[in-house]
Amino acid sequence: MAETLADAYQARLDAGEIRPDAAQARGLEALSRLERDLAAAEVDGGRLKALFRKPEAQRGVYLYGPVGRGKSMLMDLFFETAPVARKRRTHFHVFMGEVHRLIDAFRKGDPVARRARFGRAAKGDDPISPVAEAVAEEARLLCFDEFQVTDIADAMILGRLFEALTARGVTLVATSNRHPDELYKDGINRQLFLPFIDMLKGRLDVVQVAGHHDYRLDRLRAAGTWFSPNDPDNQRSFERLWTEMLDGEEETGATLEVLGRHVTLPRAAGGLLRAGFSSLCSVALGPNDYVALADRFHTVFLEDVPKLTPNRREEARRFVILIDALYEAKTRLIVLAEAEPIQLYPAGDGAFEFERTASRLQEMRSADWLADRD
Repeated sequence: MAETLADAYQARLDAGEIRPDAAQARGLEALSRLERDLAAAEVDGGRLKALFRKPEAQRGVYLYGPVGRGKSMLMDLFFETAPVARKRRTHFHVFMGEVHRLIDAFRKGDPVARRARFGRAAKGDDPISPVAEAVAEEARLLCFDEFQVTDIADAMILGRLFEALTARGVTLVATSNRHPDELYKDGINRQLFLPFIDMLKGRLDVVQVAGHHDYRLDRLRAAGTWFSPNDPDNQRSFERLWTEMLDGEEETGATLEVLGRHVTLPRAAGGLLRAGFSSLCSVALGPNDYVALADRFHTVFLEDVPKLTPNRREEARRFVILIDALYEAKTRLIVLAEAEPIQLYPAGDGAFEFERTASRLQEMRSADWLADRD
C-alpha cells in the first residue's frame, strides 16, 4: 500500500491506469488535506491526555459531480491510505438501511438485546443518540459513496444523526452526483431538511469533480449498450460489461420504499442496478416504482428482454412506463434482449404506441445520448 494518497494517485498515473485530470486534482488536494489532519489527530490521540478528552471530528470532504469522473476512485484511494484504525467505506443507502434497522432494534428490542447492542436496557424516547454511539464505536472515519437522499425517512433523521456522529468524533467523507443544495430536491417537507444541508456545507469541504472526461462512458462506448439476440456470445459480453462497470464493487442490493411498499432489488451496487425483465415488468409495479428506480440509479442493466406477443400486453405496457421513467431521468440503459427495439412488440394492444418506446430505446443507445448525462 502506498504511504500517502498522493503516492497512490501518482502510482496510478505512472501505470497508465488514469490520466492527468485537473478536476480530480482539486479533489485530491482536499482529501490530502484531510489525510494530514487525520494523521495529526492520530498522533495526538496516542498521548495519555487523549484518554481524558472526547475525540474530535476533522473537517470532512464532499466530492460531487457527474457520473464517471473519478470521485469514487479518489475516495477509494483515500480510504486505503487514511491513517485511521477504525474506518468504514460504504454506499450511503446501505448505511441508511442499517441505521433504520438499528433504530427499529432500539425501539422494539427486549432489554437484554438492547443492553447487548446499545449498552443500555431502557428504551428511552430518542434512538438517535444510542444509534450514533453504536456507529461511532465501529468507525471514526465514515466514507459514503453515492450520497443521495430520496427517502423522507432518511431526510427527517439525517441532521440529528450526523450532528450526533460529529459530536462523537466521527469524520465524514462523501461522493455524490449532486451539490448539497440539490439534495432531496422537491422532497416532502424539504424545509425541515435545509438545516442538514447547511451543516454539510459548514463542516465539509464541498469540491466539484466535473472534468470533461467520463471514464465509465469509455467502457459503454467501447462495448455498446444493446446486446441482441440473447445468445451465449452476447450474454458473455453483457456479463463482462457489468463486471467492468462494477470495477470491484460488491453487489449489496437495494430496497426502494414507494408509498409504504418495499421494492427489493438484489443486484445493485451504488448507482448501478442489474435486473431481469420479468422482475420489473412481469410483476405488479407501476409508474411510482419506476420513477423511484430511475431516481435512485444512474445506470441500469436490463437483461432477458423477450419478444412480446399480444397476450403479454400488460408486460409491454409496464415496459413502456419503465423506459419512459428511465428516459426522463436520463438514466443510462444497457440491455440484453431477444431482438432489436422495433421488433420487441410488433403486434397487440398498444403496439402502435410502442413504436415511440422503440424510438426512445434507439436514442438511448446512441453515443450522443450517452454523452449527455450530466
